[in-house]
Amino acid sequence: MSTQQLSRRSFVLGSGGVALGLSFGLTGAELAQAQTPGADGFGPNAWINISADGQATLFSPASEMGQGTMTAMPMLLAEEMDLDWRRVTVLQAPSNPKLYGNPRFGGGMTTGASRTVQGYYDPLRLAGAQARLVIVQAAAQAMGVPASELRTQASQVIHTSGRSMSYGEVARVAKLPAELPKVDKSMLKPMAKFTLIGHDLDRVDVPAKSSGQAQYGIDQRLPGMLWASVLRAPVQGETPASVDDAAARAVAGVKNVVRLPYGVAVVADSWFTARAARDQLKVTWTETAKARAHDVDKVRAEYVKRAQDLNDKGVDFIKHGDAGQRLAGAVKTFSATYTSEMLSHICLEPMNCTARVQGEQIEVWAPAQSASFVTGTVAGAAGFKPENIKVNITLLGGGFGRRVEADYSADAALVAKAMPGTPIQVIWSREDDMTHDKYRPLTSQHLVAGVDANGKLVGLLHRVVSEGIYSRVVPPAFKAAGGKDAPVMEGAEITYNIEDHHVQFMIEERGIQAGFWRAVGPGYTKFAIETLIDEVARGVGADPLNYRLDLLAKNPRGAAVVREVGAMAQWGRANLPAGHALGLAFSDAWNTYCAMVVQVSMDKGRPKVHKIWTAVDCGHPLQPRNIRAQIEGSVAFGLSAAMHEAMSFKAGVPQQTNLNTYRVLRANEMPEVVVKVMPTDNHPGGIGEVGLPPVAPAIANAVAQLTGKRLRALPLTTV
Repeated sequence: MSTQQLSRRSFVLGSGGVALGLSFGLTGAELAQAQTPGADGFGPNAWINISADGQATLFSPASEMGQGTMTAMPMLLAEEMDLDWRRVTVLQAPSNPKLYGNPRFGGGMTTGASRTVQGYYDPLRLAGAQARLVIVQAAAQAMGVPASELRTQASQVIHTSGRSMSYGEVARVAKLPAELPKVDKSMLKPMAKFTLIGHDLDRVDVPAKSSGQAQYGIDQRLPGMLWASVLRAPVQGETPASVDDAAARAVAGVKNVVRLPYGVAVVADSWFTARAARDQLKVTWTETAKARAHDVDKVRAEYVKRAQDLNDKGVDFIKHGDAGQRLAGAVKTFSATYTSEMLSHICLEPMNCTARVQGEQIEVWAPAQSASFVTGTVAGAAGFKPENIKVNITLLGGGFGRRVEADYSADAALVAKAMPGTPIQVIWSREDDMTHDKYRPLTSQHLVAGVDANGKLVGLLHRVVSEGIYSRVVPPAFKAAGGKDAPVMEGAEITYNIEDHHVQFMIEERGIQAGFWRAVGPGYTKFAIETLIDEVARGVGADPLNYRLDLLAKNPRGAAVVREVGAMAQWGRANLPAGHALGLAFSDAWNTYCAMVVQVSMDKGRPKVHKIWTAVDCGHPLQPRNIRAQIEGSVAFGLSAAMHEAMSFKAGVPQQTNLNTYRVLRANEMPEVVVKVMPTDNHPGGIGEVGLPPVAPAIANAVAQLTGKRLRALPLTTV
C-alpha cells in the first residue's frame, strides 16, 4: 500500500493543539504503516480508523496501570464522533511523542500527576468533533443531500427523510475533503447530551486481566530471550571498584556477566538462575557517596531545626500579601511542626524491562509510565540515538509515580548492547525494588497561622524542608522555575480564602533519591494544612466543618463537597458508639475537590478507622464507577501510608528490605468506604490520587477530638 493510496483515505485533524489522524478502511498492516511518515513526509497518525465493516479502532496514548485511561481517552473521541461503543477496539498507541504527546507534559508521552484526562480532554474531544464532521460531509456527498440535513447517532449518519448510512458504508466511499471543517469548543456537546462521558462503560482492559491473558512487561517473551539480574551497591550512589565473577560464571545456565557503570549484571537462561548466580558475585564498592552520611533520625532532626528557623528563607514558592505582617498583628497564632517519612512504592509487578539490539537499533518493551523517559534513559545510558529507539509500552502492574522514571530500562539496554541480537529481560527482585527505589521524600514542615479578634484566619506561613525531585529528574525545569520543586510542593496551593499566604521551600540534598509517589506533595502538605486548620477551628471555638465552609466562601464547589460529606456522615448529628469520633479533611489538589470524614476509635493507643465517607467533584466525571474505584484505591494507599509505612536508613543503608520489615495495611484494617461522585459542568480534574491526601489529616483530627492530642508525624505514632 503506497503512501499516496493511504493519503486518499487518511486525514490529519488539526484542532486543539494536537494533530490527530482519521483514516477510513485501513487494514491492520496499513494501520501500522500509517504510524510512520513516508518518503514524502505524509504520516496520518491514525488515532482513529473506521473500517469498511463499521468497526472503529482508536489509539490510547497513555499508560494503563489500573486507572482506566485505556477506556477514558478513546471515550473522549467516541463521544464527539457519536460512535457505537460496542463497535470500538482500543489499541495502545506507539511511542511517538510528536503524535501522541500530552500537552500537559510539554508534549511528552508521560502518564502521571493526574494530568492524563486534564491534558487530553479538550484536544481529543475537538478531534472527535472534527472527525464527525468529516464523516457527515462524506455521507452528504454520497447521499446527494446537504450536510445540514444530517445527524449522527451510534455510528450512523441519518437524514431527515429517515435514510441512513453506517460509518462503515461511509468509510468505503469517503475521500479527502478539499478543506477540513473547522471546530471550536463552542461546538462540543454540552454535558446534558453526553451519551458516553459520565456513564459507566465496562473498562476495555479488565476482561484480559480477569482471564489472565493480559500482557504485562514481565510477561514479555521473545525467541532466544535470556534473563538478567543486576547487583547494585548497598548505598545509593556507589559504583563497583572491583569485581570477582568467577563463582557466578561457574553456575550452570549462566551465559554472561556484564559490568555496568553502577553495578554488575548476570545473564542466564532463567531469571532464577541469574538471581542465584548474582549472589555469588564478590564486589568491592566505592565508599564516597553522599548517602553514606544519611542516618534517618539525625537527618529528620536537622530538617525540623531548619523548618523552624525563620531566618532561613529558602525559596518563595507562594507569596500572596504579607503573611509576616499579618501574623505579627494577629490576636492569636497557632504553630506546629510536622514530619513525614520516606515511603517505598512496592508496585505489585516489580521493575522489569526487555530489550533487543540489532545493529544501531534497539527495541524496548517496558511497563513504563513514560515512553519519553524510557527513550531518554536508553539514549543517555546506552548511547543510542533517539530515532533508533523503539519503545513498546505494556500494561503496568502498578505505577504510583515509580514508573515515570526508567532506570530499569537502562539495565536492559546496557546488557542487550553487550549481547547484540539476544533479547534480554531484566527483572528486579522485591528486595531490589525496595532498596533501590525513588522514595517519597522525608520532609519537615513548619506552619504558623494567625487569627483576628473574630477568629478568622488572616495569615498563614508554610515552610517545607525536603529532598528535591525535579532538581534531580529534570534539572532544567527546576532551574527555570527558580528553584521551585513543583512535585515536592504540590498541595501547598490552597483555595481557602486566606489573603496573606506565604509558602517557602528549603531544598536538601542528602544522597537518597526522592521521586514521584502517588499524591507526592499533597500526601504531606495537606496533612499539615488540614490538621492545623482543624486545630485553629477548635482553638477559636468553631466547628471544623463550618470553619472550612467560611474559608471556602469564594469556592462554591469546594464548599459543596464539604457540606455534602458532612451530610453523608451526619456530622454533628451522628449517634456514634462510645469512644468513637469523626474527623474531617479537605483537598483541592489536581483541580478536583474532595472532602472526607473518618470514624475513628482508639485501640491500644493507636487509631482504628471504622468508616470513611468521601464526596468528590472532579467536574465532568468520565467514568463514575471507575472514579469510585480510584477513590477507594487511593484511600487504601493513603491509609497504609498514614498508619504504617516508613523507610529508614543508617549510614545510607536501607533498613527495610521486603514486606516482612516494611509494614503495610492489612486486609482486616481496611474500613468501609462510601464515595459520592458529584458531577458538575466543569473541565475534568485529576482523580487517580485524589482520595489519598485527606486520609491522614482526617484521622489525626478525629484522634485529637478523642484524646486532645495532636498527631504531627507520619506515619501516625502511638498516642
